[in-house]
Amino acid sequence: MPLLLPLARLVIAVAVGFLAMTLATPASHGATLFTDTGVAPADIQATVDAFRTALGSTNNGNLAGPLTSGHREINWDGGGVDVNSINAGALNAFRNTRGAQFLTPGTGFVQGPASGGPDGGLATLFGNPTYATGFQAFSPVRLFTPIGSNVTETVFSIPGTNGAVRAGVTGFGAIFTDVDLAGSSSMSFFDHNGELILSVGVPELAGDGSLSFVGVLLDPERPATRVEIISGTSALGPDDNPAGGVDIVVMDDFIFAEPSGIPAPAALGLLGVGLLAVGARLRRTRRAAGYPA
Repeated sequence: MPLLLPLARLVIAVAVGFLAMTLATPASHGATLFTDTGVAPADIQATVDAFRTALGSTNNGNLAGPLTSGHREINWDGGGVDVNSINAGALNAFRNTRGAQFLTPGTGFVQGPASGGPDGGLATLFGNPTYATGFQAFSPVRLFTPIGSNVTETVFSIPGTNGAVRAGVTGFGAIFTDVDLAGSSSMSFFDHNGELILSVGVPELAGDGSLSFVGVLLDPERPATRVEIISGTSALGPDDNPAGGVDIVVMDDFIFAEPSGIPAPAALGLLGVGLLAVGARLRRTRRAAGYPA
């Protein structure tokens, strides 16, 4: 049965992807990639929807887990508000409700429109008017970015436990805007031992406000407990200058599998010790009875 689950997911992803004109391709480590680019939200919508279907069509919202099906989403829009919402340090707002916490080596995070609203959006916050036209929201109206860094760390727990019960996900995807340079943005997936599962690049499409999507379905036997996202070559502040090697990128919707339990290293260690003890006892018994050890 464990071998059938990845195959079933692959069949679903390919079938839905074909009908919706999406791009889903096999990757290493039993993973399947969904990638797309476009100049408008409609250009990538089919691929995003195919990824949702592959994860489990139902959006579980803020329901407490663990749940056995469906997926979670964060669109950063706050019900459609158009103000900048700044979080200093870690962003814990979704840790309890959706099982995702966000960390950065920078000073925090901001959710906001590219421009407009009572506080001017990202263009005003970062003192760079070019951001007003350089970014586009996939789901109106707000975007998401770390402050003082281009690195976002996402760690998972069972929704409803406020981070107390670690969890893994078997799929994660994100939408990026204004990825101009190949290799400027990426996502790396780590298992519960902290070992890298795989890294994937975000597809590029030159031009202000372009949209890029990458979603990854992982082998269910090796879920990710942490996803590291690199968004662009620099923290927000400077002008976007692809010709000079500077690619300023922000993000929009995050879509991920229902966070579920992971093997507990301590429990596995005790189990291993117990099995070794049982094995040693059996060998002693066999020797005492005159059988080869």
